[in-house]
Amino acid sequence: MKKTFLILLLTILAVSYVSAQTGTKLVIGQKAPEWTFTDADKKEFTMNSWPGKVLQINYVDPDESDLNDPYNDAIDKATDIDKRINKDFFKGFGIVDCKSTWKPNGLIRMIAGNKAKKYDTTILFDYDGVLQKDWGMPKDSYSVVIVDKNRIVRAVYSGKIPESENEKIIQLIIDLTKE
Repeated sequence: MKKTFLILLLTILAVSYVSAQTGTKLVIGQKAPEWTFTDADKKEFTMNSWPGKVLQINYVDPDESDLNDPYNDAIDKATDIDKRINKDFFKGFGIVDCKSTWKPNGLIRMIAGNKAKKYDTTILFDYDGVLQKDWGMPKDSYSVVIVDKNRIVRAVYSGKIPESENEKIIQLIIDLTKE
C-alpha cells in the first residue's frame, strides 16, 4: 500500500512539474494572455498596441522563417492588392522566437528586418521564449495565431499552413474584421 501511494504521489508531482514548465496552451475561444515585447529599436509593444484590430500573430523560429511565405503572400495579396481585408481593422505581425535558434541576435534582427520590409509589418523579439511558456507555442516551429478585436483566440496553426487553408483563413479574418 505504501509503495502504491508513493508511486501515485511521485506521478502527481511529476505531472504538476511538467505542466508548470510548459505553461498553458492557447485554446480557441479563450482570451489570449497579454505580453510585452520590443522591436529592433527597443520600442515596446503589446496586443493593445493595435486597439480595435484583428491580429494575425506569426510566432517564428528564425530557422523556419520562410516556411509560411506562401500563406503570408496570400494574406498580403488579400490586404494590399485585392483589398478584401480592411487594413483599418487588421494587423499582421511577427514575433521572433529567439530562444529556439542557434543564430546570434544580430543575425536574427537582420533576417527580421528583411521580412518586415517585404511584408511592411512590425517584427518583435521574444528573447526568452515567453510565448513558449505562456501560450504553449512549440519550439523550433512557425505558429500563426488569429485573435479577434477582443483578443479572443479564433485560430491557431503550427507548422506549414497548407495552401488549401489560405482562403479559409482569409475569410475568417474578413469575417472577424466585420464584427
